[in-house]
Amino acid sequence: MVALRIAMAQINPTVGDLSGNVEKIGRWIDRGRDVGADIVTFPELALCGYPPEDLLLKGGFLRDCRSALERLALRCRGPAVVVGFPDLVEGKAYNAAALLGDGKVLGVYHKIELPNYGVFDEKRYFETGSRCLVFRMAGIHIAVTICEDIWIPGSKTERCAVQNGAEFVLNISGSPFHAGKQEAVRMGIVTRFAGATNAVVFYNNMVGGQDELVFDGGSMVVGPHGELIASGLRFEEDLLVTEVEGRGSPVDEVPWNLHGPMPVVAGSSGLERPLAGPRKSPPPGRIEEIYKALVLGTGDYVRKNGFSKVVVGLSGGIDSALTAAVAVDALGKDHVVGVTMPSRYTSDGTLSDAGRLASNFGIRLITVPIEGIFGAYLEALQESFRDGKPGIENENIQARIRGNILMALSNRFGWLVLTTGNKSETAVGYCTLYGDMAGGFAVVKDVPKTLVYEVSEYVNAKAGREVIPLSIIERPPSAELRPDQKDEDSLPPYAILDPVLRAYVEEDRDPAEIEGFDPRMVRDVVRLVDRNEYKRRQAPPGVRITPKAFGRDRRLPITNRYTNNHS
Repeated sequence: MVALRIAMAQINPTVGDLSGNVEKIGRWIDRGRDVGADIVTFPELALCGYPPEDLLLKGGFLRDCRSALERLALRCRGPAVVVGFPDLVEGKAYNAAALLGDGKVLGVYHKIELPNYGVFDEKRYFETGSRCLVFRMAGIHIAVTICEDIWIPGSKTERCAVQNGAEFVLNISGSPFHAGKQEAVRMGIVTRFAGATNAVVFYNNMVGGQDELVFDGGSMVVGPHGELIASGLRFEEDLLVTEVEGRGSPVDEVPWNLHGPMPVVAGSSGLERPLAGPRKSPPPGRIEEIYKALVLGTGDYVRKNGFSKVVVGLSGGIDSALTAAVAVDALGKDHVVGVTMPSRYTSDGTLSDAGRLASNFGIRLITVPIEGIFGAYLEALQESFRDGKPGIENENIQARIRGNILMALSNRFGWLVLTTGNKSETAVGYCTLYGDMAGGFAVVKDVPKTLVYEVSEYVNAKAGREVIPLSIIERPPSAELRPDQKDEDSLPPYAILDPVLRAYVEEDRDPAEIEGFDPRMVRDVVRLVDRNEYKRRQAPPGVRITPKAFGRDRRLPITNRYTNNHS
């Protein structure tokens, strides 16, 4: 039996920052060398960041990626390295993994299974690979795969691993997060592939935020009998080092491999390499992983886009409270500013709660009353509005005044405005364009209202104190844009609304298939969702935490006369 030590570098690259990513990868290679690794792996497209989207349509970008790979190869002295990058061959782009060693590119694998569903558009950018990559180290045959390659039962890559006698399968991945995915989906996928190939699978997933997407890490090593050998951290960069024995084979030839002979790569050099037993990082609970995803996604969006501070409109409501909590955990209290903008309809309770919230989090609070501005609007529009009673336009004027104030502060001081609307409101259009929707990033955009309450209670439990005042959590939700306004004046209770939205938006069920609710109410909700696509198209990006978020996952035409009311 021969033991190999494999280090999976679960890193957080930045899309397009080729030099920065090369330096980061180089530092993690050094860490792998320091722990005596024979092989160090990096996630899918780690060299350029993932997903690079239409950068892949630029020939110059692809050529620069190849140059960056060649520079990286020069640093690879000691352990072999497997790293993801986009490859350009004869004018065609491939999602690729490079095998590096001895200062050279020893082999390149092109991804065979290209996902083209949900958030994935790989067939838009990449050609399908046709050859496997199996290399040999210390007599052990090791197959290289990329993400989706192990997701398809009976796939070409699965057959290749079996026919080439691969004992280890390295899978470099860029699998985006949604709540529950690690246990409900990924574990089963990796376990099935390990059993089907009778191999040990080293699954290395990316970590970090990229626009709406969050990559949560959770790298793992799974044995051929489905046993979890080791698991990495979630939502953090990590180096998961595992030493695993293989039988080894004297056979150099393999029946189905890349063009040319199978690469034979030397191991580390037999240095003394003390290693503790395999590490199994404890998994976070459901609400904890959602909160960590919000924090990671928000922090990375702010920092990677060059901002140092954010500003949040604090209404005294639950959505802005949770947004502030996420921002403080993501960036630190000195980098978060709250703004309260009271009007004639703002209650004393919500105003005082906004102050208590800011004090609890230790953030600066600016107060800008909008009554005078609102009055000036009404006076200016008095002649135009003389016919008819005041309506929703007065509510929207207030929301847009607040949006203008936040954007003015953003323009003056360079702060990024975080919007506070949740998924339930966004779904049915219970939000104001250029008002509460005005901003650069929507932290809780994919968090349904009922889940907002659960996560807010988790924030208090985590802090061990009432950082989000209980009065905010218990108060009936209200936009406070007219006297005694409550959300339930316009919408079903959120405990009813959210299951209907989940069935229609995330599960794509027809209204008639949504049972257990008043059919008329269901049809009304569906109509609201359909008619407000134009608002969602103009909304800022936000962290994706459900299997189907508005934006990348769900793309419907704005101009659309189809009525989804099958009976």
